[in-house]
Amino acid sequence: MRNPVIAIGLDAADPNLLDQWMAAGKLKNLSRLRQQGAYGHLSNTVNYNQTVTETSATERLWVMFGTGCQPDKTGYWSPIRYSVNDYSISHDTVDGAYDFNEYPPFYALGKDYKVAAFDVPVSRLSEDVHGMQILGWGGHAPHTPSHSQPPELFPQLIEHYGKNPILHQDYGCWWDTAYVQRIKSGLNSSIATRAKICQDLLTQEPWDLFLTVFGESHTASHDLWHLSQSDNPLYPYKSGPDDPMLTAFEAMDQAIGDIVAAAPDHANIIIFSVHGMGNNVTDMYSMAFLPELLYRHSFPGKYGIAKGNIGGPCPPMRVNPKRKSWSGEVWQQRYDSNPIKRLLMPWIPSKFDHYLNGGPTPALASPYELRKQGVALNWMPAMWYSPLWAQMKAFALPAFAAGHIRINLKGREAQGIVDVADYDDVCDQITQSLYQLKHGRTGQPIVKDVVRTRSQTNAISCQAQLPDADLVVIWHDQPSDVIDSPEFGRIGPLTYYRSGGHRSDGFLLAKGPNIKPASTIDHARTVDIGPTIRELMGASALYPCDGHSLFSPSTSAKA
Repeated sequence: MRNPVIAIGLDAADPNLLDQWMAAGKLKNLSRLRQQGAYGHLSNTVNYNQTVTETSATERLWVMFGTGCQPDKTGYWSPIRYSVNDYSISHDTVDGAYDFNEYPPFYALGKDYKVAAFDVPVSRLSEDVHGMQILGWGGHAPHTPSHSQPPELFPQLIEHYGKNPILHQDYGCWWDTAYVQRIKSGLNSSIATRAKICQDLLTQEPWDLFLTVFGESHTASHDLWHLSQSDNPLYPYKSGPDDPMLTAFEAMDQAIGDIVAAAPDHANIIIFSVHGMGNNVTDMYSMAFLPELLYRHSFPGKYGIAKGNIGGPCPPMRVNPKRKSWSGEVWQQRYDSNPIKRLLMPWIPSKFDHYLNGGPTPALASPYELRKQGVALNWMPAMWYSPLWAQMKAFALPAFAAGHIRINLKGREAQGIVDVADYDDVCDQITQSLYQLKHGRTGQPIVKDVVRTRSQTNAISCQAQLPDADLVVIWHDQPSDVIDSPEFGRIGPLTYYRSGGHRSDGFLLAKGPNIKPASTIDHARTVDIGPTIRELMGASALYPCDGHSLFSPSTSAKA
C-alpha cells in the first residue's frame, strides 16, 4: 500500500520567525509535527553567469518549486518582461506563470497517481495530472487564472464556499486603517474557508498526493509585519498591543491541524515555504532609490525625486501620509527647481496635479498618466523613469525583490548608447557607486552584493535563459527611508511602503512512517521539495532537474 503525501505550503512564511514563535509555545500544531518528524531551513540561490547568488523572488521560486529546476534552465526569471525593441515592460498578473512545456510540474504523474492540487501559485493546469486541479481561488498575486480541471469544479467551489475575500484585494497602505482592518478580517475568513475546502477535498478521493498552499501567510507578512515585529521602523507608531500577524499564523496553524487530522494515518505530511519574510528593504531600495540613483548617474546635477541635503541631520520619518497610495506619496516628492512649486506639490490634490506642471528636468512620467495609458506597474517609481531609459546609460528595471539594472547597450537595445567595449567599465562604475551607498540614519552600507549576469563576451545576447538585468543588487537587511551617496547626494526621506519584504530562506517540515522524529534536514533547497515528495510517494525520480530527494539514502535526515 502506498503512503500518500499531504503537502501544505505556507507562502512566504519566514522560518526564523516561526522558530521564535514555536520556541515561545505558539503554533502548537507545527511544533508537534516538528517534534514528530524532520525539520530544516531551505536556502535559495540562482546562477548568474556561474555566480551562485541568493534569491527571494516569489514567482521565480514557485516555478523552481514546481519544476525542480533553476531559472537558467527553464528561462523563467520573472513575470515582468522587458522588450529591447521599444524599452516597454509587460507584467501579466493573471496568466504570468511559466508554461511548463519543457519542464512539467513534478506532480504531473499521469494516470497511475491520483493528485489533487489546490491553489498552487504561479502554476498552470496540466493535462498529465490525474485527479483535480483548482487554481486561483485565493493567494497573493497567484499569477494564474481562476479555473480548474475538470472545468466545472471551480464554479461549484464558488457556489458552495463563495469567493475569496482578499484575492487581488491585498494591495494597500499601512496608514490606511480601513484597509488594515479589512485585511485582518479577510485573512480570518479566507483561512477558515480554506481549511473547510481542504478537508472536503481530502475526503472525496483516496489521493496519492494532496497539495495546497496558504497564500494568506504572504499577505499577512507583507501588510502586518510592522504590527508584530518590534525592530520594524514603523512599529513604534502602531496602536494597541495586539499582534494581528501572529493571530493570522495561529489561525493557519489551527487549519493545518484540522487538515492533518482529516488525512489518513499512514500519510506523509509535508509543510513548507519556498521563501521567508523580514523587514522590507526591497520596496524602497529596488523600486524607488535605485531608479533615482541611476537617473542622477545619467544626468549629472539633476534630481528626479526626494532631493535631500547630505551632511546635515536626517529629517524625521514620514509617519503621517496624506495620500491614498504609496505612489501618490512618492510622486509628490518629485524635484522642481522652482521653490514655490516644490512647496505646493505636497498639497495639490492628485486630480489637479497636471495644472501645477511641476517636476524635474528631464521630466519623469506621472503615475496618473501612465495609468491612463495602461502601462504595466505604473504605480512603481521605477516606471516613472521609463520614457528616459533610451537616454540613460543604465536604468533600473521594475522589481519586487533584488535590484535589477539594465545597461543601455548598443547593438542590443533599440537606441543603445553604451558601446560593447565599454560594458565592463560601465558595470564597474555603477558597482563602485552602489557599494558607496549608506543608510542615511545609521551610516551603515546598504549594498550586500552586486552580481553580473553577463560578461562582456555575451553582453549583447538576448538568449531566453538569460535574465533581463545586467546587474543584480542584493541589499543588506536593514530598512531605511533615506540613503546617502557621496557622488549623487541624499535621496529621501520617502514614505515607507509595505512593512514586510521577501527573504531567501524557506523551510521544510516532514512527518511520516519512515521519517525519524525530531530529526534535522540539512542543506535543503526549494528545488528539492518536488523530488522529495515524489520519493515519499514512491514515484519515479524527477528528471531532468536540479533538485534531489532529501530522504534518499545519501541525504536522509539526521537525528
